Amino acid sequence: MVFKLLHCNKPLKETIMNFNAEQFAAAQKANLTAAADLSQTAFASFERLVELNMAAGKAAVSESFANVQTLMSAKTPQELMAAQAALVQPAFEKSMSYGRHLAEITQSTGGEFTKAVESKMAESEQAVKSLVESSLKNAPAGSDAAVAVFKTAFEASQTAAETLKKVAKQAADSAETNMKAATDQAEASVKAAMSKAKAKA
Repeated sequence: MVFKLLHCNKPLKETIMNFNAEQFAAAQKANLTAAADLSQTAFASFERLVELNMAAGKAAVSESFANVQTLMSAKTPQELMAAQAALVQPAFEKSMSYGRHLAEITQSTGGEFTKAVESKMAESEQAVKSLVESSLKNAPAGSDAAVAVFKTAFEASQTAAETLKKVAKQAADSAETNMKAATDQAEASVKAAMSKAKAKA
């Protein structure tokens, strides 16, 4: 059987060379395009982060001076305490808003990277599948049993890989949902505590 595999209709070396020459160039071009797209995505995300931080910094500086003026205008300790309490709620809300914007930028960028990786993996899987199918079509006569075993093993590996991708996606989705729920719960707890503090004041 080994002898027959070496003497098939189309030499293995020729099949591999055709695959390497044509498909390698196409794959490199596609990879370069994907890398350029991901670079643009990364720079756009970085730009959004810089804009967010610049806006937050600018707002913080102007609000700091306004807050100091408010605190300095208090005539009694009670007015000072009331002014401080009044400043806590807006600061907390701005902090939560900043966190939400930051999370949105991170999630959207992560989503774009995930889509790109999934797309490249699908392309790679299809290329491997095409190569395997092409190679198996050129298998010599009498190698049907070996071809069937190889096909079964290849299909099993594809099914296992697909299952792992689904499990990983479910885990990532679950983690994102849990993080959002925890953030919402923490925000609600702080707001409730601040409402109680205001009621006492």
